[in-house]
Amino acid sequence: MSLRSEFVVLARAPGANVSELCCRFGISRKTGYKWLSRETLDDRSRRPAQSPRRTQQAMEAVLLAARDEFPDWGARKLKRYLQDRGQDGLPAVSTITAILRRHGRISPEATEAAQHWQRFEHPQPNALWQMDFKGHIALSQGRCHPLTVLDDHSRFNVVLHACVGETLQDVQGPLEGAFRRYGLPDRISCDNGPPWGTMHREDRLTRLGVWLIRLGIRLTHARPKHPQTNGKDERFHRTLKAGLLSRRTLSDQDDAQRAFDRFRTIYNEVRPHQALDLAVPASRYRVSPRAYPEALAPIEYDPALLLRKVDCDGFISFHRRWVRVSEALKGQTVALQPSPDQEGLHTIYFCHHPVRTVDLRNPESTD
Repeated sequence: MSLRSEFVVLARAPGANVSELCCRFGISRKTGYKWLSRETLDDRSRRPAQSPRRTQQAMEAVLLAARDEFPDWGARKLKRYLQDRGQDGLPAVSTITAILRRHGRISPEATEAAQHWQRFEHPQPNALWQMDFKGHIALSQGRCHPLTVLDDHSRFNVVLHACVGETLQDVQGPLEGAFRRYGLPDRISCDNGPPWGTMHREDRLTRLGVWLIRLGIRLTHARPKHPQTNGKDERFHRTLKAGLLSRRTLSDQDDAQRAFDRFRTIYNEVRPHQALDLAVPASRYRVSPRAYPEALAPIEYDPALLLRKVDCDGFISFHRRWVRVSEALKGQTVALQPSPDQEGLHTIYFCHHPVRTVDLRNPESTD
């Protein structure tokens, strides 16, 4: 049901390529158009939650029931959620807040903690994805490391995966699945720790970063001790904690993934998002036109650039010196571009990614 509802939302978006979406979701065109032809999905009802002639007490019951179903949602989200499901006669947001507060659904501490933020977002979907782990959570059997990827423009949750650890092997599989379904983003922003980066080296590259760069994705890292750089994904972590993790204990990896899948559907397709004028993230998301390449194309550099192959220790030989590049790039070919303004200054590139600069006038810059 989650797969079908997501397909229908994305396929009904303006300019969507239904045939391509069918391929990305692994379904036939016949199945895709059959889903689209249905006015409603089987377990979705458009029946109004309440008749406008019902009493005020019944209206409060509807509001309280919605709040109990989504205890981390505020008055604006609850009102929009009920409106989208045909509920008429809803009171003002301030009145709903008063009702929730009167019935003990909003604590004084929550009211005091509420604050407004100045937001920035990229102008279109897939211009930037933010990626991180939400630490680790305890399970009844072991523990889980939730991998999260969020589209900056739409706040659409691209990946919510229950990983066993935080290694390249844990991350690459879920990312490949997301790339096949949604296409490639222009850029991914991530943290500085493994498997994203290495804070103790200038280049910060890891094998995961090299793979992303080979796919043509620009890779950037957040400034150390500045989590606000990936603030939207950090905010998603708070929503995940309030809407799921703090409400129940997950038994094992399979149970966690089932719970994550249900939460992801609600977050993307049901929960009104305040930063989106109470629209749902799926309404603003569009799949990327850049399809995932099952085979990587050969790396091509400008013929005018100097090329060097990185040895097994992460070095290249240049002007009779050994220059450190990155251990993650061992066996790869890099290009050196001289500075047009400063003689002796070169920038080392891997594909489109600038790895580091080398100043031949300063021997220490080659270390």
